[in-house]
Amino acid sequence: MFASDTLIAALNRQIGHELEASVQYTSIACFLASQTLPELAAVFYDQADEERGHAMRFVKFILAVGGKVAIPARPAPRSDFDSVEACVEKSLDSERAVTDQVNELVDLAGADSNHVALRFLDYFVVEQLEEVNKMSSLLTLVRRAGPEALHWVEDYLSRQTADR
Repeated sequence: MFASDTLIAALNRQIGHELEASVQYTSIACFLASQTLPELAAVFYDQADEERGHAMRFVKFILAVGGKVAIPARPAPRSDFDSVEACVEKSLDSERAVTDQVNELVDLAGADSNHVALRFLDYFVVEQLEEVNKMSSLLTLVRRAGPEALHWVEDYLSRQTADR
């Protein structure tokens, strides 16, 4: 096996964190869709898919290094929100927590002198910078618009999608 039992256990925990984030983002997207905010909902549906993809990267890595995948149970997602701002704040907090988790994995892989795992985790280090910046920017945008002008956020997001 190309990874210690300790590292495999930590990677399995990360699968749980990524799947938890995926389900939480789906829940946020559903809340936003119910508020007739389809562009904001689409952002979070996409985030949910991305987090599931991250979980699958960890699954495939564990299998590639000869480890056993053991997906942990996770708590139910939060589904009630007072505002769009609260949804985005929850997302930013989640991305910051995942950043801390990824950094802990990097520290663990480094302590194990596991260079394969370190190269694998490089993707997630860069990804988390992007994710925190994306949610931080979205939070700033939502706060600037305020609850009465979320149609401007919807318009902005629709133009961002059209430009891609």
